[in-house]
Amino acid sequence: MYAPLIRIRIPLFSLLLALLLCQGSSMSSLVKSDAEDFIDWWQHTVFYQIYPRSFKDSNGDGIGDLPGITSKLQYLAETGITATWLSPIFQSPMVDFGYDISDYRQIQPEYGTMEDFEQLIDKAYELGIKIILDFVPNHSSDEHEWFKKSAAKEPGYEDYYVWVDPKIDENGDRQPPNNWQSVFYGSAWEWHEGRQQYYLHQFTKEQPDLNYRNPAVVQAMDDVILFWLNKGVAGFRIDAVNHMFEKESLEDEPLSGKTKDPLSYDYTTHIYTKDLPEVLEMVQHWRHLLDDFSSKHPEGPTRIMMTEAYAGLTTLADYYEDRNGVRGSQLPFNFHFITDVNGDSDARDFVYNVEKWLIYMPRGHAANWVMGNHDNPRVASRFGPSAVDAMNMLLMTLPGVAVTYNGEELGMEDYRDMRWEDTVDPPARNVGEQLFRNVSRDPERTPFQWNNASHAGFSEATKTWLPVHPNYRELNLEAQKAAPKSHYKVYKALIELRKSAIMRLGRFTIEPISRWVFAFKRSFANFDSIITVINVSDKEQLVNLSEFLNQPKKLVVEVAGVESAYQPGQSLAAIALSLAPHEGLVCRLV
Repeated sequence: MYAPLIRIRIPLFSLLLALLLCQGSSMSSLVKSDAEDFIDWWQHTVFYQIYPRSFKDSNGDGIGDLPGITSKLQYLAETGITATWLSPIFQSPMVDFGYDISDYRQIQPEYGTMEDFEQLIDKAYELGIKIILDFVPNHSSDEHEWFKKSAAKEPGYEDYYVWVDPKIDENGDRQPPNNWQSVFYGSAWEWHEGRQQYYLHQFTKEQPDLNYRNPAVVQAMDDVILFWLNKGVAGFRIDAVNHMFEKESLEDEPLSGKTKDPLSYDYTTHIYTKDLPEVLEMVQHWRHLLDDFSSKHPEGPTRIMMTEAYAGLTTLADYYEDRNGVRGSQLPFNFHFITDVNGDSDARDFVYNVEKWLIYMPRGHAANWVMGNHDNPRVASRFGPSAVDAMNMLLMTLPGVAVTYNGEELGMEDYRDMRWEDTVDPPARNVGEQLFRNVSRDPERTPFQWNNASHAGFSEATKTWLPVHPNYRELNLEAQKAAPKSHYKVYKALIELRKSAIMRLGRFTIEPISRWVFAFKRSFANFDSIITVINVSDKEQLVNLSEFLNQPKKLVVEVAGVESAYQPGQSLAAIALSLAPHEGLVCRLV
């Protein structure tokens, strides 16, 4: 079973000093290179997100599973990955592919057994990889025993979910209590014939919202967290955390003016169903639970929390630490590279989105950067295939934590031509055949492309749960390992570079060099500085980095992209650097 890792105890002052350096503190010249030993495991790691249904099928049913993941952990270790986050693996009817949980303490049978999970934990520990689980607290499945008991008003379960009486209109007909909408389209209220009340569901109607104003629900979820911590996981990614509380008065939300469709989620401004103050208090409660577990099991790693909330920057900064200094999530996900920049963005947009996170993040915390996930188009599809290496360079050389969605290291692309008949994503099915391509998340969830065998080496089944992208014959891991230059080799080189002290502790500065080129520098006493420079335009750019570097100096290429004319080890002149369209370079300043 679980063999814990050793956690090093260090003086508080040293830890705080090292954390300041992670943010680019001017105190970097005061600390020796071994200060990197003071950084906790999660503060500079790469978290590799695995979407279990699409990673590796071990039994030929066309669906990825836990034994499949275990069989590929060696690949992660060889790549340099030391932490992986698994999208939900709990028992589920799979209406929303695991985000509708019917038993928080059981493994979904399609994915395997508890024994399979324990073997995965053991193998991951053996390879030095920590496992983070996706935890879905806002709602359960309507097939969960809690919901069945609550619908039947069994003692102790009456208020486990958000139940309300109907509103009666002028015709005597029942109506939902207010105008709240589901994220997945339509009313957020569903009538339950047995209980004769409406229940709230902010996602599908099969995902009833739990009532966290009920202490019994809080305790039940605490027990779930402790159950998996005792199984050996290193923490949790908390899904949709800012939806967990709603205003008790059930007022209508104000109209947004964005659409005239009253069933669209954009119809109202969600001031009563998202980002309520109680959410932050719950995050802080779970942080205390995790810290308490870590202190009682000091032989293991610090157990951490990553939170998903598409919210304003001030709100996200408070997840780190509120105005009273109470700490919450170690890593409130930073989605600005997904939501605020795209293929039309210029250098100023990228610099602005980096700087604003570092400005709002409280001192003493670790930055994080998310370039993609299972809910958004892939990097190659958002920015273009030629920009894959540059975007991975950006992700991997910024200070703090990097989050990679499986397949982004290969430059996998969305399967945009997927047919209606193959579409399974709930929001896509809800809007119908004419509009499904506008909202479907299936294109970015297609199976991992291991090789050019049948179904890209993902499965030996006749049919897979989602079709494999047809480009797998050319774009696959096996081919990229064999090629002299590839996206995978660039990604692996970037992970290797991240191991250096300067990448963990270096002072950080970033500037737009021109409208289309930006650069950032990591500098540390007694080390050569590391420079990342990126051209985000579709045209060649000639730039002078001398002013940014303070004086003309020589650059030596550390990592270059697949299509770059430059080679690692090549010397370049900072005064006149030519960058191809969408080219990125990581150089050492000598």
